[in-house]
Amino acid sequence: MTHTHAPTQPPEPTKTSLLHVAGFPYFLVAFVARLPFAMMVVGVLTVVVSARGSLSLGGLTSAAVGLGTACFGPLLGAAADRFGQRGVLVLLAVSNATMLIVFTLVVYSGSTDAFVLLAAFGIGATAPQVAPMSRARLVAMINERMPERTRVRTVSRTMAYESAADETVFVFGPFIVGVAASVIAPWAPLVGAAVLTVLFVGAFALHPSGRHVSQERDADGRAPSKVTELFRPQLLVVVVGILGVGIFFGTMLTALTSFMADRGAPEQAGVLYGVMGVGSAILALGVAWLPPRFSLRARWLVFSSILLLGSLFLAVVDTPGAMMVVLGVMGIGIGPTLVTQYSFGAARSPLGRSATVMTMLGSGVIVGQSIGAAVTGEIAEKLGTTPSLLLPMIAAAIAFLAGVVNWFLSRVQIRTR
Repeated sequence: MTHTHAPTQPPEPTKTSLLHVAGFPYFLVAFVARLPFAMMVVGVLTVVVSARGSLSLGGLTSAAVGLGTACFGPLLGAAADRFGQRGVLVLLAVSNATMLIVFTLVVYSGSTDAFVLLAAFGIGATAPQVAPMSRARLVAMINERMPERTRVRTVSRTMAYESAADETVFVFGPFIVGVAASVIAPWAPLVGAAVLTVLFVGAFALHPSGRHVSQERDADGRAPSKVTELFRPQLLVVVVGILGVGIFFGTMLTALTSFMADRGAPEQAGVLYGVMGVGSAILALGVAWLPPRFSLRARWLVFSSILLLGSLFLAVVDTPGAMMVVLGVMGIGIGPTLVTQYSFGAARSPLGRSATVMTMLGSGVIVGQSIGAAVTGEIAEKLGTTPSLLLPMIAAAIAFLAGVVNWFLSRVQIRTR
């Protein structure tokens, strides 16, 4: 008698907690490993201004870091999709730490400005973008190891946590740079960033989750989707929107520094900036608890409009107290906007291109920050603080207008569950 057997279906994953799936050490290592990335732009600006005495050159050098990231960041993400994150990140950890030390030596050696800019470009080109790599890993773990009924909500919460972590390091990164430069020496932040890169980016690279993401590729190692799918309007509008957020970070911190310098306390700029950053991080975490009927495309419009409206008050603030209130209002909008943009990026990533997409978005933040800091520093030095405070408004407008375009591109509303 012949017996037939139905094909065996793989069992449904039963783990419902991402913390249980990834493990607490993963989140600790991934958080510290992204600190050097947040320290680079401000650290480069600080050491150049101190050693060369030129705010203009400092701004250009920061822009060179962003240019390096813009040129190579997405390519590194594609390499991670093609070859796996582990090998790529180990190579970048060593290369970036080396470039940070080389840059410091070049700045103090009396080399020409061209060499300073070239070394800064090298820092950006070798930057190991832990944040987008972490997002790609976590999304892969959610899709593979968690029940389907919980995946969409878990992705939303994960993007909220990751964005809050980014907000935190982008606030504390400049703060650490300021403290280390004041207490030790202007070169100390870059040397410290080099040490953190080797230790923690290396640990992140070798974490078991890196092997899991590498296994997400096809058997022959090729990502299944075409590169052209990365240039779909639905994805490009997210890149433009997150670029606007990055420009806001750079313009706001630099204009705020100029604002406080006019009042004789430039070192307090980081404290005021922290008001926006801390509130933004808290609100970013809160996004995961918003009702599902509040769609992602609606969230982008609502929260970016709060950011834009808050930035308009920068034209009339004249005291640190008033500035603190305005920063608090803008913090309500900036964190949730960033979370929503990353959620769209995760939802719209072509098959096998998640690391590439997340790196594109991460590059958008750092490139925008670099460009914003460079342009704002130049304007503040030549024209004064008042014109420089107009630039965060322009950045907020870019993020909002991208949200408007996204509204019409999102024919089917993407919900959080």
